[in-house]
Amino acid sequence: MENLKLLPNKQQGVVLIVALIMVVAVTGIAVTLMSSSTIDIKITNAAQEREVAENELIGEVQKVIVTEAAKGAASSFFLTPNETKTDDTSVITINEKNISLPGSEMKSIMINMNNGRLELNCPRTYSYTAGVSCNMVQVSTTIEYGLKSKHSLTIVTGIAQEMASIGKGI
Repeated sequence: MENLKLLPNKQQGVVLIVALIMVVAVTGIAVTLMSSSTIDIKITNAAQEREVAENELIGEVQKVIVTEAAKGAASSFFLTPNETKTDDTSVITINEKNISLPGSEMKSIMINMNNGRLELNCPRTYSYTAGVSCNMVQVSTTIEYGLKSKHSLTIVTGIAQEMASIGKGI
């Protein structure tokens, strides 16, 4: 019986140490889970911001095209490469024109794709008309988004504008 009385005296601190180890382990797991959920929230917010920027950009592209098409014969889509040349001293000349909408934060650049002297044939349609040529242009619209606008997203749209006479017209 004397042996039984001595056993509890030797084990008094073991339960405290085991409990502290368990608390540390559970705290570590909780911190890891909270950190993981914070990263998931950041990823979700970034994906959401990109989706919003993409939708705004698609709307802007459609507005730019509609605005230019509504100008009729004064539309930039009828400009020949010579009319859109930029005064650049570099070897490569890019025939481009800024067609951004007034008051818009997004930049829309129209680039004339007719690089040679000859007019380009229009893409095939069901009602093909002989002698009709096309002015091929592309509109590149860019939006910057995110914290401090450090991300950018660009949509490039190809447009084939039919021209009734060689070099100009609708």
